[in-house]
Amino acid sequence: MFGKRIKLLIATGNPGKVGETTRLFGDAPVTLKTFHDFPDIKEVAETGSTFKENAILKAKGYSFQTGLWTLADDSGLEIEALNSAPGIHSARYVSEKTDYNEKMSMLIKKLEHTGDTGRSARFVCSMALANGRGEIVLTSAGICEGKIAKTPRGTNGFGYDPIFIPAGFTGTFGELSDEIKQQISHRGRASLKIMRYLLGFIVV
Repeated sequence: MFGKRIKLLIATGNPGKVGETTRLFGDAPVTLKTFHDFPDIKEVAETGSTFKENAILKAKGYSFQTGLWTLADDSGLEIEALNSAPGIHSARYVSEKTDYNEKMSMLIKKLEHTGDTGRSARFVCSMALANGRGEIVLTSAGICEGKIAKTPRGTNGFGYDPIFIPAGFTGTFGELSDEIKQQISHRGRASLKIMRYLLGFIVV
C-alpha cells in the first residue's frame, strides 16, 4: 500500500489531454501534477512502433526525471480504409505544426477517394503507469469504435474529435458532452483499469 496520498504526474504537454485526464482522475485520491510544475522537464522521444510502446517510454522517462508516479498515454485515430492511418502518427500527421483542421480535411479527402461508404474508424488509447523509480506497474488499453463524419462538427474536445462519430451515436466527439465521452471514449475506457488500481491501493 502507498499509505498516503501520492503525487501523480499527467505526462502530456497536450492541453486537451491534460484537461480530459484531469476530469477522469479528478475523484481519485491523488494530487495531480502536470508539466507546468516542471518547467525544465525534457521531452521523451516517442520512438515506439505501437501505442503501448510509446506510452511505456513516456511513463518511464518522465518518472525518472521527476521521481513521481507517472501516468502516460499514447493514443490516436485509425481509419480502416486508410490502412489504419494516421495511427501512432496521429499527432504528427503531415507534421507536428500542421493545424488539426488541415489534418482532418486531408484525411476526409483521402477517405473519399477510397470509395469506402462505411467510413469505419476507431480511437485507440494505451496507458502506462510508472512508480517513482521509473518501473512500469500497470498498462491498459481502450478502444472506441465508430466512423468518420463527412465534415467536421462541434467544438468540444480536441484533435480529431470533430470528425469522429462513436458507434451508437449521431453526434461527433466534438458535439458530445464531456460526461458522455468519459463513459465511452478510448481514454475513458483505458483509465478505468488505472483508476481501479489506484483506488485499490491508495490509503488516504
